[in-house]
Amino acid sequence: MNKDVQDVIKRRVVYEMAKSHTLPQGLYTSLVVPSFPWEVVSMDFILGLPRTQRNKDSILVVVARFSKTAHFILCNKTNDATYIADLYFNEVVKLHGILGSIMSDRDTKFLSHFG
Repeated sequence: MNKDVQDVIKRRVVYEMAKSHTLPQGLYTSLVVPSFPWEVVSMDFILGLPRTQRNKDSILVVVARFSKTAHFILCNKTNDATYIADLYFNEVVKLHGILGSIMSDRDTKFLSHFG
């Protein structure tokens, strides 16, 4: 068992060395540490859900990084970026004001419209 553990550790070191040279440098930046709630938020979608009675099949999740509080906003997978932006303003900005920054996973919905 000790030999197996040593082999795993050796492979891990080789993997880490290879990984650091293959990842594109400069694309990753350190995250801003927020100083108050709703200054920095992250956004993501939960897709592929069963349709609700109001014909919604997705959820837009907006999380405040400082307080880890969240808004879960019903939407449809087929909604375009303009509609999602309107939802965001009506559900989040209305309550918390204009925010410092928004982090997302670069969803194709936004990149295709605003990119």
